[in-house]
Amino acid sequence: MNGSKLPSELQNTIDDFFVNITLGRGYSENTVYNYEHDIAQLMRFLVTQYGICNVKNVTLEHLRAWLNFLSENQPTATTIARKIASARAFFKFCKERGTIKENVASSLIKPHYYRSLPDVLSMEEIEKLLAAPDVTTAMGIRDAAMLELMYSSGLRISELCGLNMQAIDLENSFVRVYGKGSKERIVPIGHAGISKLESYLVSARPKLVSQLTGSQLFITIRGREISRKTFWLHLKKYAHNVGLTKNVKPHSLRHSFATHMLENGADLRAIQEMLGHANISTTQIYTAVDQKRLITGYRKFHPRDTL
Repeated sequence: MNGSKLPSELQNTIDDFFVNITLGRGYSENTVYNYEHDIAQLMRFLVTQYGICNVKNVTLEHLRAWLNFLSENQPTATTIARKIASARAFFKFCKERGTIKENVASSLIKPHYYRSLPDVLSMEEIEKLLAAPDVTTAMGIRDAAMLELMYSSGLRISELCGLNMQAIDLENSFVRVYGKGSKERIVPIGHAGISKLESYLVSARPKLVSQLTGSQLFITIRGREISRKTFWLHLKKYAHNVGLTKNVKPHSLRHSFATHMLENGADLRAIQEMLGHANISTTQIYTAVDQKRLITGYRKFHPRDTL
């Protein structure tokens, strides 16, 4: 862990926690990174302010003081909510292994916050972006397939870059995805997605394969699995090249997928399944961008609106 050195007993407990969540819990790379950052910050605060050397000495009052510190220095409610979740997970682990008797973080209350969507692309903008790669090159064919699959199936960038050859079933038009917590889900692939994947597998991937290549679906010019950072940089380049002024990120394609599905009458539960959301409340955020469809439906079907 970066920064000042923590007391050895406290550090050992933290190290055990990270071994547990990295190997035993199936958390995503981003979640592990956030937990590491959040717990490090919490423990340094406790050591500096209260001289805490052992997790057994941490009280609810200490954690509330930490939250007050966060509120004064980090006003973003979403960030504070995530840090509380990190603390809960850490102290839950400590209780499970018998280090403490009670999870002192379990009664911490997350702040209320409103989820906000990044920019959702219009269909015209989507069409421009999907047509941006130069499909006369192997790299361009690969990028075209990645962009189309991300929009066609609403994948997360980590899911997209982590796909292997066995995950794609072109004959039955679906992709097998392992999302957050290594949960498996089956997601349909549209006709355009199938077409571009076939083109990539036949015309591009064989040119990129090297001795280093394994079963990864999307690979670089050196034959290695493409990283999220590389794909993000390519996406930004394509958005700039076609003149998109919105802040286009990989998640923009996922959000556009869900929004366009909802606008065209898809069931919210079906969208939840395809996105891999554990809770329907996460998916319901897309209803906020679909007010036009709801109003139109009301005008069309409510008997008192025709008077």
